[in-house]
Order: sequence, then structure tokens, then C-alpha cells
Amino acid sequence: MAIAALNSAASGLRALSTEIDVVANNLSNAETNGFKASRVNFEDLMYMQLKQPGTISGNGDVVPAGLFVGLGTKISNTEIDLTQGSPAGTSNPLDVAISGDGFFKVKVMDSLGDGTAYTRNGAFFINNTGQMVLGMGDGYQLIPSVKFPPGTTADQVGIGQDGLITITLPGSTAKTTVGQLQLSIFPNPQGLKLLGGSLYQQTDSSGAPLTSNPEANGAGLTLQSFLETSNVDPVKELVTLIETQRAFEMNSQSIQTADQALKTIANLRNG
Repeated sequence: MAIAALNSAASGLRALSTEIDVVANNLSNAETNGFKASRVNFEDLMYMQLKQPGTISGNGDVVPAGLFVGLGTKISNTEIDLTQGSPAGTSNPLDVAISGDGFFKVKVMDSLGDGTAYTRNGAFFINNTGQMVLGMGDGYQLIPSVKFPPGTTADQVGIGQDGLITITLPGSTAKTTVGQLQLSIFPNPQGLKLLGGSLYQQTDSSGAPLTSNPEANGAGLTLQSFLETSNVDPVKELVTLIETQRAFEMNSQSIQTADQALKTIANLRNG
């Protein structure tokens, strides 16, 4: 049985090592706008059945419980914490936070799936051709695209809670509509593929997105001059890190104990 204990403890060390990696990634992104923390879910492995419950004992009684020895643990999945991060005010009119459900849709490299991705990071810019682009990576273009007239500056841009984008030209009080922000909602956002750069991609597990204007069909609203901060709780992550470290140490102790038991058995054989 000491061999089984070695393997079980080793599986625990492998799984806990991965959890430490996930927690470390969460903490490293505590200041990343739009970042969503991940949580590790564990599940137990197979069991050795040494006694079947419900069998008949020598006295003719039904055995009330069986005897099973587990073979360790593994990581079932990593779950995305979709809790909304706190909106932080900025001085940039092109910054947009989503209050509620939904993702911005952007165009990425064609080699990445279908060439589209989704994000909660609303740090937008106006590029050299007047397109409204995401201020990450190479400047991912919004879908549907928003193009401003030549010479438009950020302080002329207005973005409503319904996602309507307008500009106010110098010397005029009239607002001109130039585009419309849209938000995408997934049936199972936990099934999204993480690409890095606060980008997510649709998968068969996530389902096809429902895309609509903000404040429609369950989508959230858009807040101009705000950015959604990371939803990482450093205190919670540090507590998880300490718990994981202690569990790691206990699994190490299990390996040492099993090793000592095998050593004792070997000495008995030699004796």
C-alpha cells in the first residue's frame, strides 16, 4: 500500500503545483484592466475496491460499508471568475467600461481561430486611419468597425450608455453619429478559450454569442471615461497560496512517510 501512497501524494504535488501557477498568474495580473481571475477545480481519481459494500458477512448480515482506497487527485478544470471588476474613472474619453454582461468583439490575426476575439478591456484609441482600435497588441480593430472623420480628436468623442458613438465638431453643438458599440453574450462563458492579452475566443463549449447593442437582450451598458479593473482579490489569492503551500508540504510528508515504510519493509526482508 505504500506504493499507492507514493503515487497518490505525487498526483497531489502535480496538481497543487499547477494551482500555484494559476494563483501566481492571478496575482501578477492584479493591475491588468479587464482581467478575470481563474480558479482551479480538483477531482479525485479512481479507487481500489478492497471490500464491496452490501455484501453478506459470515454472520449473514449485510456489510454496512465497503473499503475503498483512493489513488490521488487531478485538476478537473480551471474556472473563470466572471465577477465584474470595479470601474475606475479615467480622463480619456475613449476609455469604455462595461457595466453588466458582455464582451467587445475585435478582429485579430486570421491564424487565431476565425480571426475574431472578445474582451472586457475597453482601452480604445483612434489609429492613423481614423479607426477605433483596442490599445493592446497591434491595435485590434472593433467589430463592427467605427471610423472617425479625419482630424477627430478624443475630446470630441461622446459614447452613450447605449453604445452610440458621436462627435461634436469644433464650433458646433450638434452631435454627429459615427458608430455603434455592440456587446456579445455567450451561453457558457466558462467555455471560452483564453488567448492572453485579455482576449477570449469562442469555442464549441462557449456556444455562439448573442450580439446586440448595450442595454438590449441582457447586455450591460457602456460607461465612457471608465475602465474595468482586474477582479483579482489579492488577499483571497494570498490565502489560497498559503493553503496550497501547506497542502503541498503535507503531500511531501506523505511521500516521506511512504518511503520510510518501504525502507522498513526492505529492512525486514533483509533481516
